[in-house]
Amino acid sequence: MINIISNIKIKNIAWAFALAIFFFIDRYLKYLAINYWPSTPKKLLGNLLTFNFTPNYNIAFSLPLSGVWLNALISIIILVIFAYIILNKKNLSKLEIISLSAIIIGALSNLLDRFNYGYVIDYLDLKWFTIFNLGDILISVSTLVLLIYFLKPVKNI
Repeated sequence: MINIISNIKIKNIAWAFALAIFFFIDRYLKYLAINYWPSTPKKLLGNLLTFNFTPNYNIAFSLPLSGVWLNALISIIILVIFAYIILNKKNLSKLEIISLSAIIIGALSNLLDRFNYGYVIDYLDLKWFTIFNLGDILISVSTLVLLIYFLKPVKNI
């Protein structure tokens, strides 16, 4: 029994550590984008993917919503998700907790940019799509995982 509990704790710590690493990598790449390569795009995958600093004053995928109201809205969403996790921890699956935590980590990184610079630092330029960052990837992929999880058919037992 102690081994099972200890394995669960190790897995929880590993997931938390992985999310923290994503947060710090995103912050470091943003630091590089704004301080070292602000005007010269760097090719990562030929012309398909470049490292290209772009300030994003709008919401995700450059949808036209910005300013103080956006900061307040994002802050409220982060607090609501965090409270939801804390209050429903026993009722949430591991996938839900990890996905919601990843959304919080990505949103916090972008929110730090909004408070520090007035915009989000985007740096990954995917040709024919948009410019985004690692925080955006955490938010988008985790949201997609949750949508698939909640929309999957429930098996009757």
